[in-house]
Amino acid sequence: MRLKNFARIALGIFFIAAGLNHFINPAFYLAIMPPWLPWHEALVAASGVAEMAFGAMVLVRRFALLGGWGLIALCIAVFPANLHMALNPSLFPQFPSIALWLRLPLQIVAIAWIWWCTHNVPSNPPTPSAGARP
Repeated sequence: MRLKNFARIALGIFFIAAGLNHFINPAFYLAIMPPWLPWHEALVAASGVAEMAFGAMVLVRRFALLGGWGLIALCIAVFPANLHMALNPSLFPQFPSIALWLRLPLQIVAIAWIWWCTHNVPSNPPTPSAGARP
């Protein structure tokens, strides 16, 4: 259970940092937006806010499940940007083409990590029994 708790906290911190990066380095996220999507700036900002909000939610046991579902939906929502990068490697010469393709199945790994970390999380932390060592 400690491993799962640590993984959930790491997950929350990771997504909060990733969301914050949308505002620190918006040019990167704007560059990976598929051209067929409208409102690039608004979508980059909205996805950054969503990553931070859902990341914060998974840190709070009571809201971990809802935050997990939000992060899973977000991973699915940003998949077109990752696919756009893989299909257009010449637009992203700073990344090896194979890395762009490997990112796609990593989305499944990310979703599995989110699911494992946020499902069946007790609302309250377990209390040690009398005489048990922490």
